[in-house]
Amino acid sequence: MTGKSTQETAGHDPEWSTGSPSPAPGFLHETARFSGFAVLGVLLSGLISGLTSDGPNAAARTLPAQNPKAVQSARITAIVDGDTVKLDTGAEVRLTGIQAPKLPLGRKGFRPWPLAAEARATLTALSRDRQVRLDYTGRRHDRWGRLLAHLHVGETWLQREMLLRGLARVYTFPDNRTHAAALYAAEQTARSAGRGIWALNWYRILPVAEADRHTGTFQLVEGTVMSTAIVRGRGYLNFGAEWRTDFTISIAPKHMKLFRAAQVDIMALQDRRLRVRGWLMQRNGAMISVTHPEQIEFLTREANPVKPTSEIKP
Repeated sequence: MTGKSTQETAGHDPEWSTGSPSPAPGFLHETARFSGFAVLGVLLSGLISGLTSDGPNAAARTLPAQNPKAVQSARITAIVDGDTVKLDTGAEVRLTGIQAPKLPLGRKGFRPWPLAAEARATLTALSRDRQVRLDYTGRRHDRWGRLLAHLHVGETWLQREMLLRGLARVYTFPDNRTHAAALYAAEQTARSAGRGIWALNWYRILPVAEADRHTGTFQLVEGTVMSTAIVRGRGYLNFGAEWRTDFTISIAPKHMKLFRAAQVDIMALQDRRLRVRGWLMQRNGAMISVTHPEQIEFLTREANPVKPTSEIKP
């Protein structure tokens, strides 16, 4: 057998829940290696947000009880964090396509991510008390009852602006990935300039050899595919000589159809250098469960095999 155990679960989405994972203990220990700027960012995050309490008495915030109407325009009345806002309709909107540094928001034991308060402050300056246009490009509600939309304030596309300022990372889903190419370009611009989170070791792109030290966290991992396999319909991209312990990308059978639709041949990716993003888990070594082609960036000179999402029929 040349793939990892098929007894796997699909990658979880701990976007907001009282059970969302805090950074893994080994990951938190890395804060000792922060630059002085990073340490200052963490301290300011607690002072600015007023939400750093992770004690047993921290109260979880109330989420919408039901799916709100998918309005086309509204006024933003409040900012929850760097990627979530409230409208004057009473609805809460998750800025689809990005993930800003997270605040505890009442979650017990959840430590704020570096620059989380700065991300919220920036989104506040860009959008609070402003009229916003909502662009729905996929699924319109998440399981927490929030709207999922791209937001435009005047000529400013908020997702792109947060990425350009280095205060978010691209975070796509199988049913919400239309603007992935534009979002990746904005993220790359900020990373090349060392803006925001990209100036901090906490958010650096991991080599595959370090992936197993960061399970339970959302990461960008980069390396060269050593071998490929399809076992009972599940695709595997192995990044080491020993698949039982080395980093692997896993693609469930139900998600393989999206790769076929995008004309991405999993078996042809050996020796390709890739960057993948997602939540790291332990399955015979570190693993990221990939649900759609846009989770993977192809870094070698060959043409990117992923077709634009607008051309793909799921």
